[in-house]
Amino acid sequence: MEIVHTPVLLEETLQLLAPRQPGELMIDATVGEGGHSYAFLSRFPDLRLIGIDADREIQEIAKKRLRVFGERVHWYTGWSHDFFADSFCEKPDTILIDLGVSRYHYEKGERGFSFLRDEVLDMRIDRTKGLAAAELIAGLSEKELADLLYTYGEERYARRIARSITEAKSRGRISRSGTLADIVARALPLRYRGSIHPATRTFQALRIAVNGELTHLPELLERALEVLKPGGRVGVITFHSLEDRIVKHFFREKGKDYTSPQEQPIYEYKRRGKSVNVLYRKGITPGALEIRNNPSSRSARLRIAEKVVGEDGCLHGEEMR
Repeated sequence: MEIVHTPVLLEETLQLLAPRQPGELMIDATVGEGGHSYAFLSRFPDLRLIGIDADREIQEIAKKRLRVFGERVHWYTGWSHDFFADSFCEKPDTILIDLGVSRYHYEKGERGFSFLRDEVLDMRIDRTKGLAAAELIAGLSEKELADLLYTYGEERYARRIARSITEAKSRGRISRSGTLADIVARALPLRYRGSIHPATRTFQALRIAVNGELTHLPELLERALEVLKPGGRVGVITFHSLEDRIVKHFFREKGKDYTSPQEQPIYEYKRRGKSVNVLYRKGITPGALEIRNNPSSRSARLRIAEKVVGEDGCLHGEEMR
């Protein structure tokens, strides 16, 4: 069993999401190859864990890696937002959501995640559902494609790239990652060749669209907070500004107190207290040593919120007096 992914912000995550009572339950909502889970289970011998992943292949790697922990580990194959929608017999004390795509998918998945390899252009985490990247490209108009690249990739040359892809589509289906990378590279001016590959943002945008990463993120955060035990903590690791912005705003809103206007009738008056306390409002980023040892960690940011006891804060009946 070869492990290719290095978990980011590992020590920070272990410290800030450490169990505070014996026998706590943790959910690793994006278990990947099991790097974070292995570290938590090793350091905290009373911890129990549920590992979730939509990719059966990578979950099998995690199962083999974590089988040494026996009955302390249980598994769910599917998307985390679907898992959290089910009823819970036991609320978790801790939830970890690592939104990064595992290095396994780029180096071993053979699904076209990397612009450095010539593979089938798929990009689906769960290959049993949804459209592959090649099918998505085939069905989009030039304008739709440009909007996608600009929105999800923040690509300044989105229109130019979309035009080149559309012209290439007229000559035949774009079904390989290498072909797409070449089309994008030729579409951009030479001066655009900076520190990243010219196809980086295009591949990011397609991956996000194919897997619905930003579409499902607010739902995932909402449902995770709902099932989390009062006093428990949720940690989210992001890797680009689009998803980090969603997480930051979600925690910020859940950390506010809201009160109904004074002119409302007393029987309609409700006060909703804040749902979370946000730890480290700017988030936590990797140090220089981690970035040097693992360059892919450079854009990572960890945000943590602690669920407030009595989260609804509503006043009813005698409480209103």
